[in-house]
Amino acid sequence: MKTERLSIGYKRKGFEHVLFDGVNLHLNSGELVCLMGPNGIGKSTLMRTLAGLQPALGGYCTPLNEKTMALVLTERVNAGNMTAWELVGFGRYPYLNWVARLTAEDKKKVDHALGLVGIADLANKNISELSDGQMQMVMIARALAQETPTLLLDEPTAHLDLNNRLAVMKLLQQLARKTQKAILVATHELDLALQLADVIWLATNDKKILTGMPEDLVLSGAFDEVFQLKGFDLKTGKVFQEPFRNRTVKLEGTGPIYLWTKNALERNGFTISDTAALKIVVSEQRWKLNEKEFTTISGLLTRLLQFEK
Repeated sequence: MKTERLSIGYKRKGFEHVLFDGVNLHLNSGELVCLMGPNGIGKSTLMRTLAGLQPALGGYCTPLNEKTMALVLTERVNAGNMTAWELVGFGRYPYLNWVARLTAEDKKKVDHALGLVGIADLANKNISELSDGQMQMVMIARALAQETPTLLLDEPTAHLDLNNRLAVMKLLQQLARKTQKAILVATHELDLALQLADVIWLATNDKKILTGMPEDLVLSGAFDEVFQLKGFDLKTGKVFQEPFRNRTVKLEGTGPIYLWTKNALERNGFTISDTAALKIVVSEQRWKLNEKEFTTISGLLTRLLQFEK
């Protein structure tokens, strides 16, 4: 899919409200692309326009139809006693004749889609009994059963817990690689998009869309400019902690235990410095301070705070 000088927005009382103007975009096979931007900037309108559900104000977009594009929206399907298998089966409807009956080959493709998503065990479960995370997996399977080269998803992780958000985004990354589909996801999952997306489409406040690898956009400062992040350092992936204690400590160690100890110290107002006289050594779930050992970070902090009194 590609666009050329595409203008996107809507008309109201004869007046055109332009959200994006003259954008040139490419969605390539085998790529997971994440569309990101501030709330209300027009991501959903862009998705609807690309899907052909809303006319563009100008420019060109590759024509898509039900055999070239599958769309997954955030609205939960309410369909009575329908099973997950039956819902996924709706992905085959663009290929059916007037009888609208699934063939043996269609049924194999429904089973295959359920297997790709890893939810074959949910096939006979009523969709009213599914969790939000399970339902989202079913909707992705329905889109896969449609067998289109392009897959568009608008906020597929909305209202999901962390574990399910990660599962959905990881699944989409794997599907792009395994099936060579072009997958576009509108999302607010900044942390996951930076780690899993091949390309970011970053909507800016000047009605343009920046495109590039996540790492390049982070290092260029584009994310900082667009989101104007308050207290979050994208280059380190951490929230900036303001030191509020008059105490500097030296921390020695490696690996996750070192990183989480540093996180706890900074969150509690300590400054980390290699020149500090007070030294903490961490190793193998042990913390050593002035020859005294501790088995938890909590115990270490309790001792440090005693120095404040």
